Amino acid sequence: MNIRQLFQQHIAQTSPAPIGLHIVRAEGNYLWNADGKKYLDLIGGISVCNLGHGRQEIVEAVKKQAEAYMHIMVYGELIQSPQVEYAHLLTQHLPSQLDCVYFTNSGAEATEGAIKLARRVTGRTNIIACNKSYHGNTTGALAVMGDEYWRNAFRPLMPGVWHYDYNSQELIDKINEQTVCVILETIQAEAGVIAPENNWLKNVRAKCNETGTLLILDEIQCGFGRTGKLWSFEHYEVIPDILLLGKALGGGMPLGAFVSSHHNMQSLTHNPVLGHITTFGGHPVCCAAGKAAFELLLKEKVIDNVGGKEQLFVSLLQHEKIKAVRSNGLLIAVQLENSEMVMQVLNQCLEKGLFSDWFLFAADCIRIASPLTISEEEIKEACEIILASLSGVI
Repeated sequence: MNIRQLFQQHIAQTSPAPIGLHIVRAEGNYLWNADGKKYLDLIGGISVCNLGHGRQEIVEAVKKQAEAYMHIMVYGELIQSPQVEYAHLLTQHLPSQLDCVYFTNSGAEATEGAIKLARRVTGRTNIIACNKSYHGNTTGALAVMGDEYWRNAFRPLMPGVWHYDYNSQELIDKINEQTVCVILETIQAEAGVIAPENNWLKNVRAKCNETGTLLILDEIQCGFGRTGKLWSFEHYEVIPDILLLGKALGGGMPLGAFVSSHHNMQSLTHNPVLGHITTFGGHPVCCAAGKAAFELLLKEKVIDNVGGKEQLFVSLLQHEKIKAVRSNGLLIAVQLENSEMVMQVLNQCLEKGLFSDWFLFAADCIRIASPLTISEEEIKEACEIILASLSGVI
């Protein structure tokens, strides 16, 4: 068997037609396949590799920590410097009420932990989420996912979850004294880059305050500078009670987190003890990598250039077959006529050396979530390839 056949046979598949590129190297903003073909990366591992691929400072941090120790004990029992130092650094750049970090293995696990925390703090059961929302694919996260196509095959799911449209007054009206939490993406990513409108997020926050409901904001995709500020909620002058992090959090290594107040987090320590526990969450090597990446993000002021790069993409993505371009920093949805056209364009882009993708709940849109380090020349190259691919679509 060749490696593609081995991949199909021994790696559990998630679709009947995986892309199947055999990538052997990644550096900067580019990928190389086994045949030596080079691809400009417009995905960055789905908003993971915000600083591009192969940053030496991150690699050295991984090596140094791996040489010191890797796994020594389940989360929370022993003092592990990479966890402590990274949590301290993160909280220095978050509002004061978000001062306690629980590291997990992934963003989905952060969602699970946040739901448990919210239930424990409030003693309530009803959860409000949004249609076309994505918070992960584990069972609890699936229950708050906002699309029945993905939920239906796995029912029954966690009860007491109610879905309403993002930006709707109906969602606000339904928040009451029985609501555990409202869980939202600050920017709806998989819906095709949908942002809060007309102080909607502020009004959600106000209704949560009024009813004693916790607000959970999911910045797993849109955090770490992706939208032009370190945290997307800064655009809207709203602070969550619980913040979900993942993807870029680990600097390319698997890492998630839910962040809340120290007071809230203490509720997980008793009745029962070990109210939330993980073996590998906050793995020291992952925390070392994440901290190194976060330090680089801050030191190199990468975020300062995100807005200008966004505008360059938007200005260049002009074509008769483009119906709309929705952008929030370097999270961009390019809407076409239908999903079939998107797949044709993506395939042509691959042939021309450009790697891009689509959105779960907006299959008629091309996804752009490049590393934040993408250069103006690379943006121009990417847009030229997209436009040429659009022109080649029948």
